Amino acid sequence: MTITNNVTRFLDARRVKYVAHELPPEKLGAVEAALFMDVPPEQVFKTIVIIREKKKPVLAVVPGPRTVDLKQLAFFLAEKKVHLPTEREAEVLTGLLAGGISPLALINKGFQVVVDAAAQKFEQIYISGGQRGLDIQLSVDDLVKLTNARIGNVSKEK
Repeated sequence: MTITNNVTRFLDARRVKYVAHELPPEKLGAVEAALFMDVPPEQVFKTIVIIREKKKPVLAVVPGPRTVDLKQLAFFLAEKKVHLPTEREAEVLTGLLAGGISPLALINKGFQVVVDAAAQKFEQIYISGGQRGLDIQLSVDDLVKLTNARIGNVSKEK
């Protein structure tokens, strides 16, 4: 039985083609999720909450093996400074558990979404489905359209 949640219902309502992948319910990182699904780790993206001054946080969607480049992201957003919240702060800001934070689950919640340019190497990528234990495979174009995302070089090697 496939997991159904607000994200899958949202995608179904908009007739977006996607594949839902069930994962173990414990918190997995993007690289562990890639191993579980037997796909390249660079194709599994994680959503990182980023705090900026006086504005709603940003959701940075970056490849699993990489990390957010805070200086590049600040420059891209024309901000002086951005920083990472604690895991707990990210959960409070989004209302989602770490490991389940997804731009698709936060549509119309006021978060700006920035997808790392590395996503453009792939026709489809994998992102969290809005809860632990669920990843969604969908086209980069659909993700960008649905979330009104901007694409930029905002990640770096760990």
